[in-house]
Formats: sequence, structure tokens, C-alpha cells
Amino acid sequence: MSLSWPWALLSALIIPLIFAVRWWARRRRRRAAVRVTSIALVRAALPGRTRWTRRIPVALFVAGLALLAVGAARPQASVPVPMRSATILLALDTSGSMCSTDVDPNRLTAARKAAADFIESQRGGPRIGLVTFAGTAGLLVPPTDDTDALIEALDNLTVDRGTAIGQAMLTSIDAIAEIDPSVAATGATPTAADRGYAGAAIVVLTDGANTQGVDPLTAAQEAALRRVRVFTIGFGTTNPVPMVCDNSQFDGRGFSAWGGGFGGRGGFDRGRNPRVIDEPTLKEIARTTGGSYHRAENAGQLQTALNALPGSFTVIRQRVDTAAAFAGGGALLVVTALSLSLWWNRPRT
Repeated sequence: MSLSWPWALLSALIIPLIFAVRWWARRRRRRAAVRVTSIALVRAALPGRTRWTRRIPVALFVAGLALLAVGAARPQASVPVPMRSATILLALDTSGSMCSTDVDPNRLTAARKAAADFIESQRGGPRIGLVTFAGTAGLLVPPTDDTDALIEALDNLTVDRGTAIGQAMLTSIDAIAEIDPSVAATGATPTAADRGYAGAAIVVLTDGANTQGVDPLTAAQEAALRRVRVFTIGFGTTNPVPMVCDNSQFDGRGFSAWGGGFGGRGGFDRGRNPRVIDEPTLKEIARTTGGSYHRAENAGQLQTALNALPGSFTVIRQRVDTAAAFAGGGALLVVTALSLSLWWNRPRT
């Protein structure tokens, strides 16, 4: 909880002032005491009150004043709020190593299916865009709520050489900037950021490390300046396995461009040396931007990681003014204290 007007807490000084005045008034009454001949007559004249009936109104009154003082300071609480217009950019690695068969039938096919299932599960929810990256990065589908268009684009993914993770992040930022005026494009200077994160996030799924283009950590700084969170997923294992893709998963340049031979699935087998995921960089990207890193070694873990992400960026925390609640509670306690005091001290006949 934070306070918009912390100096208003000085109003709580009225509480010790009230106790000081009460102490001074009781002291004066003692000096002006009247002598009587019978203590029994005094006890009979006093209302019958227990120790609790004397202290409860005082305690409630003090608590009420304290709450009123906090309310005057305009407290604000950070609460989870559903985001009505979230945007998700899926940046998928389509480098040659995605043909590795440590995930059946290969990483690319498993990633494509997991992404399609994720998009289907978000139907009617946030807008989703699709970026693919190998040697370069490109916007395949701008952020849209057209689920069918996204799934059709996934069906046509092909692999290529290289891995440009940083460029994929910058391309995703530009795609967000096209539909969200609060996010500056990569060539523009970000405006002064408000508190909290932007209503968009980037999900980077890769099985390797950046090999060309923009440094991913530089791209992460650009995303952080625009308050865009990046969630990273490292996909695949470190087990040496054949790298086999079918004919539909090539970029159209033919098998000779890959320097490999035909594999056993109508595609090619490039060898048994899949690249190692650059986990330190992926974790640093997530930390810098306020996202999170997930490790997935098989199709099930990948699906779980994707399904867990929407709750991270379609529900955000916003600051809500709670002054009215404190003021209302304080006023209620003060009224209750005065009511109890008047009731317990009413004239008895």
C-alpha cells in the first residue's frame, strides 16, 4: 500500500491531543472534589458500568480516528485487474535445429501444434500476433482475433538458417506499436512510462541461441523501456538426435542449400548435434522485462508452459484508491463509539 498524501498522517496527532485534554480535565475534577458523608450514596448515584463499558467506546473512538487519518492520506492498494484488451505476440523459432527429433515427430511440428492449441484456447480473448525468426525475423500475422488466420499461418511454417532472437523481439514491439499508441515503435523515443506494464506481451519460443542480428539483451532493454514484458521458453533437450524435417517444412530452396541428405520421413537428416539453449540469456531477457522463463523438454511441458502464460499478462496489477474505504470504516467506528457511550451513560430512572 502507498500513500498519495503522506503528510496528511499528521492529522493522527489529534489522538494524543485528545488524551492529553482528557487527562487535564480529570485532574481539574479531582481538585474540585466535593466531600460527602457517605460513600454508599455516591456509589448509588453513579451509573452501573463495568470496566469494559468504559473502555470499549474509547478504543473504538481512537481506532476510528486512526482510520480517518489514514484515509486522509489517500492510500492506494495494488490489486489484480483483468485486462480487457491484451495483446500477445508469439515469436516462434524456425531455425534448422527445430527439425531435431528429440520431441516427436520433431520440434517444429510439436511447437506448431502447441501454439495452435494455445491460440484455440484464447479464442474470443486477447489479440494474438505471430512472428517467426531464423536468420531474420518477420511478422507473419499482425495481432488479430481471427483464430483461423493464425492457425492457417502456423500450418505453413518452414525452417531456415540462423537464429535472430533479438530481431524477433524488436519486430514484435513494432507490431504492438501499430495497434497500441501507448507503446513506441523501435525507431521512436519512448514517452514517460506510467506505473505498471503495457497491455501487451511477447512470448519467445526458441531451441537455441542468438547467432546474428541484434543482441537479445539490447532488445530486452528496448522492451523494458516500453513496459512490454517478454516471456521466454527454451524448447528441446540436449540429447544428440537426428534432425529430420518433411518436405513441407523447408523454405523452398531445396535440400542442397542445407548440405544434408534425405532422412527417413520424406525430408532430410542434417546430423545428430542439436544446438544448446542459451538459458542464461533467456532468463535475463525475462528478468529485464518483468516476464518469466520456462523450460520445456517435450510437447506436454511446452503446452503446460503456454497455458500458464495468459494469467501472467492478461491479469495485471493496478493501483486503486482505497481512501473511501478507510474513511467509511473510521466514520463507522466513531459513530459506534459515541452511540455506545451515550447508551451506557443514559439517565436511569
